[in-house]
Amino acid sequence: MKYKKITPWLFLIPTLLGLVFFRLGPMLAAGLASFTRWNVFSPPKWIGLGNYIELFSSGTFRMILKNTLIFSGLFVPGVMIAALFLALLVNNRLRGMTFFRGLFYLPVITSVVSIGVIWSWILSPRFGLLYQLVSKFFNIARLPSFLGQPEYALYTLIFVYVWKMAGYQMILFLAGLQNIPQVYYEAATIDGASIWQKFRYITLPLLTPTTFFVLIISIIMSLKTFELTYIMTQGGPNYASTTLIYSIYVNAFKHFRMGYASAMSYILFIIVAVFTYLNFKYKKRWVHYSE
Repeated sequence: MKYKKITPWLFLIPTLLGLVFFRLGPMLAAGLASFTRWNVFSPPKWIGLGNYIELFSSGTFRMILKNTLIFSGLFVPGVMIAALFLALLVNNRLRGMTFFRGLFYLPVITSVVSIGVIWSWILSPRFGLLYQLVSKFFNIARLPSFLGQPEYALYTLIFVYVWKMAGYQMILFLAGLQNIPQVYYEAATIDGASIWQKFRYITLPLLTPTTFFVLIISIIMSLKTFELTYIMTQGGPNYASTTLIYSIYVNAFKHFRMGYASAMSYILFIIVAVFTYLNFKYKKRWVHYSE
């Protein structure tokens, strides 16, 4: 009997060690570092709340925080609507539909570097593909610099991120759609319900558990976007497309302000925790599980 009690814990030891040393340990270390001035090359110096005071008194940080909230506020509904639309398109048994499912998912598994370089070329104001297509129909000398002008850079990144990640959420929505019993749609058809009525009163309510999950991962995804920002704009111009996660990277590994970057990472952690808490708190009001 003693061996039966010990055996499950033996299997859990590798996971628990990984959790402690690679998750909880770094989190606690970052929390302590956020109260220090530390540049890696010299011992950390305790400064209390100095990093947090500097952050919230900085106009640049407030701009970065605003960029992050705008990014999340536009990316999350954008990617969810696009993914649901794609899932509805491919949720049938027509011949060749598997090809289109793979096609829509392809950007998710494509190299981020390749996507960043290709989209930078497409959006080039003088030599890009978009300019070549538009110039054939309109007499324009050049397009706006979508990545080089502050008023466009952040929104252009949001569009590219949505284009890249919509296929991932599409797969999740597709799984949710295929889990809805067809008997509901058959009964609605007999009652004379329209396509919109079926979507409004059957699909959306029964899809809410999947929607809840997709919402959570989309929020987290929107707050940790880094690769395309680094490749396409590097946070510019003039911090116009800099978000919290990219600023953490710059301060930690370019300016070597580890304490300052740790404080910023904890603020990001609090934002993620608040959004997740609110989602779970109000979950019962809109998430419906079929009996």
